[in-house]
Formats: sequence, structure tokens, C-alpha cells
Amino acid sequence: MQFDLKRVAEFIRKAETEELLDRVTVYREGMEPAALDLMEGELDRRGVSRAEIADHDAKRRATAIMLPDGTAARCSCCSRPAVRHERRWYRVFGLLPVFPKVFAYCELHSRSSEPSANPNPPDAS
Repeated sequence: MQFDLKRVAEFIRKAETEELLDRVTVYREGMEPAALDLMEGELDRRGVSRAEIADHDAKRRATAIMLPDGTAARCSCCSRPAVRHERRWYRVFGLLPVFPKVFAYCELHSRSSEPSANPNPPDAS
């Protein structure tokens, strides 16, 4: 797959600041260096300091479920970093429950408002 710098630049201009902060911090390991440069430049243009970026990184890493590759797990509903695993039914067409499955959720999509003390998924058995 080819890296389309124009498309990436267009996305970056439209992206919310929080999403850019997540991408240059907890998702950094999975990003293209050129895209990171564009994102950091956009954050500079928006007035976000390096100290604010470091603070965002520390806060996210304290609550997010970190994967072995160094990135944060993504929420099953959006692109925010996941803070907890929950067992819910996998549903066909969003209606028919088929089998239980472990999903990852951010603070917004989690059923519980408290982050999980143990960010590892429960046993599937």
C-alpha cells in the first residue's frame, strides 16, 4: 500500500487536537515518520507545546491498555485508546447475539465509568 502524503495532510488539518495528540503519543510506534512530522507541525500551528504533548502522553499511558508493540489498544467503537476490556455479546447485524466476546473500550464507550484495575482481558472460557 502506498503512502499518500496529500491525503494524510488533508486528514491532519481536519482532525481534532485530541486525536492528533493520541497519534503522536500512544499510537506513535505504528505511524509513518512523515505523517508524524506533519502531525507535530499541525500541533505546533495550533499552539500545543511539547510539554502539553508530554503531559498527554503520560496521562494516556497511565490509563490506556498498552500492547506489546508499544501502542495503545484502540476502542472497539472509535479510535480513542481503550482503558478497559468488557465481555459482551458478538451480534450478527447488530441484533442477534451469537457468542460472548471480549471488546476494548475507551472512557466514553465503556459501560463502567471506572477504568479497569487490570487492563488484561478476562479468560474467554
